[in-house]
Amino acid sequence: MCTSFAMKTNDFYFGRTMDLDYELHTSVVITPRNYPFRFRRCNPLQQHYAMIGMAHVIDNYPLYAEAANERGLCIAGLNFPDNAYYSSEEDPEKSNISPFELPLWLLGQCATVKEAKTLLASTNLVNIPFSKQLPLTPLHWHIADQNSSIALEVTSRGLTIHDNPVGILTNNPTFDFQLTNLSQYMNLVPSYPKNCFSDLQGISPFGQGLGSFGLPGDSSPSSRFVRAAYLALNSVCSKDDPSSIAQFFHLLDAVSVVRGSVLSPKDVCDITTYSCCINASRTTYYYKTYTNNQLTAIDMRRENLDHAMLRIFPMVKSQQISWAN
Repeated sequence: MCTSFAMKTNDFYFGRTMDLDYELHTSVVITPRNYPFRFRRCNPLQQHYAMIGMAHVIDNYPLYAEAANERGLCIAGLNFPDNAYYSSEEDPEKSNISPFELPLWLLGQCATVKEAKTLLASTNLVNIPFSKQLPLTPLHWHIADQNSSIALEVTSRGLTIHDNPVGILTNNPTFDFQLTNLSQYMNLVPSYPKNCFSDLQGISPFGQGLGSFGLPGDSSPSSRFVRAAYLALNSVCSKDDPSSIAQFFHLLDAVSVVRGSVLSPKDVCDITTYSCCINASRTTYYYKTYTNNQLTAIDMRRENLDHAMLRIFPMVKSQQISWAN
């Protein structure tokens, strides 16, 4: 379970909820331009765009869950069980990349979604796990810049790139279903509703918000997609950076998972372990965790991006409180 958003005001913002039933040992990681990217089947990239995001670092290798590069291109991987399919067959005419390498492959070389589409046309995602102890996670990806957004899915039918006009991604089913499913909610409006039921007198709204009656409130992927799309497409936000950040986290909170409300098949609580918002125009990463509601920020521009070593910022998980007295 996860939900990702892309939002444009004066700046471009991208982020997600990370919903898991276990602890993911991640940190905010800045990868500078001269950190060498080594791939299992392709030549290394000795120089590339710098990037920032949340990653699990193993053997000095950043496994990004989501990230943005210095040009404003963003990517997030979201759980896609039962649908994701990675073939073990390599294509001699394409670049064979493992899914765990994909964020580095795209963000290292591409400045826009258009460039990412071109690179993906010559890319074959293959079933190569990071290690025996760390198998591949079934994922699909939300890729976005300030002008456009796509969903990348690799199933048994092959690699598909969906244009994503709503700038939202959740989990199963496939993205084409999620867009079609929005048709069932065309009647929802943020305004005070009119009586369309009949000409019967005395029928009137008994409270605010009845224009969106029927908006799903459960935590299933399809319901979260509808709720996220409705809120994002009707969002009213001042265009300055503080207002945009605040609005983005309100959107994330609307699809966050409260401990105890969702149990996994293992009877373990699924929760939103962290939520993040990246100002991709300024390469600043903001996040909060389930146990710490205060925002923590890391500005990539304050670092030397020509270094060759990862810059790692451990997550602040203990509750931070600003006392007024």
